[in-house]
Amino acid sequence: MADKQLTIRDLRVAYITEDETVHAVNGITLEMEEGESLGIVGETGAGKTTTALAIMGLLPKPTGQIQGGSIGFEGKDLTQLPEEEMRKIRGNRISMIFQDPMTSLNPIFSVGDQIAEVIEIHNDVSREEAQKRAADMLELVGIPQGRMREYPHQFSGGMKQRVVIAMALACKPRLLLADEPTTALDVTIQAQVLRMMRGLRDQLNTSLILISHDLGVVAQICRKVAIMYAGEIMEYGNIGDIFERPLHPYTEGLFNSIPRLDLDRERLFPITGLMPDPSRLPSGCVFHPRCPYAGEACSRQVPGITETADRKVMCLMYEGVIENQMRKNHG
Repeated sequence: MADKQLTIRDLRVAYITEDETVHAVNGITLEMEEGESLGIVGETGAGKTTTALAIMGLLPKPTGQIQGGSIGFEGKDLTQLPEEEMRKIRGNRISMIFQDPMTSLNPIFSVGDQIAEVIEIHNDVSREEAQKRAADMLELVGIPQGRMREYPHQFSGGMKQRVVIAMALACKPRLLLADEPTTALDVTIQAQVLRMMRGLRDQLNTSLILISHDLGVVAQICRKVAIMYAGEIMEYGNIGDIFERPLHPYTEGLFNSIPRLDLDRERLFPITGLMPDPSRLPSGCVFHPRCPYAGEACSRQVPGITETADRKVMCLMYEGVIENQMRKNHG
């Protein structure tokens, strides 16, 4: 674990209730170096947010449970740390931007006080110094210091998101998790926020995990991408390689669902069917009920991870188990 900033090995997370067990994350493996940016892409219910919550140690108790694997961060296994030690890391060494800025801010405190509180908790500084740093953080994300005393309802959606980003970066974390940070924003503000996040990432040398269902957003800010489906990583590699030549049928399906100006198409080709119920996952490859290339073996055999020259892919065809038309598609 020591040579990588973040090392996730065979992570398994489930939500357990009296009625059922929801298998949200099913043995994912990822690693990141310091300063790297990774996008995690997939449909709603793929397990993206659960992965981030597991890293943060914020799985809902008692239902959310890590059932196996490890999360190594700067030489420590976060799954084994007591809550007191996790509090020192959370918001300080690792920070998270949650999906909805409207619910991430407390409506009864000024935005300046909320940022200053984060700084006070994790740094041995006076209240005055914390307020000064909070003002500097607001300036860093493009909000004038004069708005320190204003409340969340006085800000637009895009400005609220900037405040949330300032709060997440207040202690200069080494790893930033951004969960759908632009979903609630219009395209103009989205572009501004992404440009700002990219600049802050480079300026502070902060590692970034960007969670999104939008491949276009990920392409603008990340260098690597993991395609996630039903709690598993289907494909992982450099973003340019995957965008140019997707290997997994699910990745191919995602790209076929996106409108393209360079292709003369009357209709898109969406992935058929729906994401499987995570409490009743299909046997074999979890994607096989929706896969246009699935063979008989796909319903019986769980694919392993095959490493090619430029990426990792989880599909039986790359293990030589099945042959189909996709081989022709990829030469």
